Amino acid sequence: METGEPADLAWQDASQAPALARALARQRRPLNLPRVPLGSPSLQALKTAFRGRGWLRMRPAHGSPCIELDAGWAQPWQKFNAGRQSDFRRAQRRAEEAGALRFEVHTPSPGPALERLLDEAYEVESRSWKGDGGTALAVDPLLGPFYRRLAHNASQAGLLRLCFLRIAGQAAAMQLALQGGGRFWLMKIGYDAAFARSSPGQLLMLHTIGHAASQGLVSYEMLGNAAAWTAGWTRTLRPFVTVQAYPASWPGAQALCTDAWRAARARWQAGAGSRQGQAAPA
Repeated sequence: METGEPADLAWQDASQAPALARALARQRRPLNLPRVPLGSPSLQALKTAFRGRGWLRMRPAHGSPCIELDAGWAQPWQKFNAGRQSDFRRAQRRAEEAGALRFEVHTPSPGPALERLLDEAYEVESRSWKGDGGTALAVDPLLGPFYRRLAHNASQAGLLRLCFLRIAGQAAAMQLALQGGGRFWLMKIGYDAAFARSSPGQLLMLHTIGHAASQGLVSYEMLGNAAAWTAGWTRTLRPFVTVQAYPASWPGAQALCTDAWRAARARWQAGAGSRQGQAAPA
């Protein structure tokens, strides 16, 4: 997986999952799906398809933060305690001291306007610690082109949302998101460190949560893994499982043996470290 984000088999209707799973089971190559949604029809389809055709392993994976929306989230600051509301007000005052605020949620069609918005979003993200660390999309040779292709494909389907907070006309924070299936999918976020004192990323998050709720969406999916910053927004985690499938073939058997050996070595190393810790002097 190029991004490490949650993913599923590429079906439009759950009735298509069995045919996709059977096609995968007929391949000779092993399959690794790191984060498939728990409860996805793909899981049962894969179990059925690989029965008698190979080996299938499923285990819990890291959950991703999400907000289950209701109508009250259209006024999102009301969902937080007094201290958090005070933080939001303080951030907005600081932002307004620098200039007028404008929130934008774009649904661009393919073409020059989309390219300009993507260039601007990439530029905003690069002005933070990601740019200093060489991980910004503008300089990442793998993820930069990947998200640009994703944006173009999503734009053609009407799913793309490019969101900005502008302070005095200058883009201070960005979000690259998808809106589909009744959910708002937050793919990438970034902010300009020059506006860090105003917490522009949090102000934009607050706005797009309200946007999602006002659109009647059922959830705001933050993707990624739970982190200290996501805990300030939600402690609800979307559950996932890792799927490893090994077809009854020489490549499948090789992959199964390799993965089993790696798992055994990891358990032995963890046990050895624990034993050494117990033996250490006080």
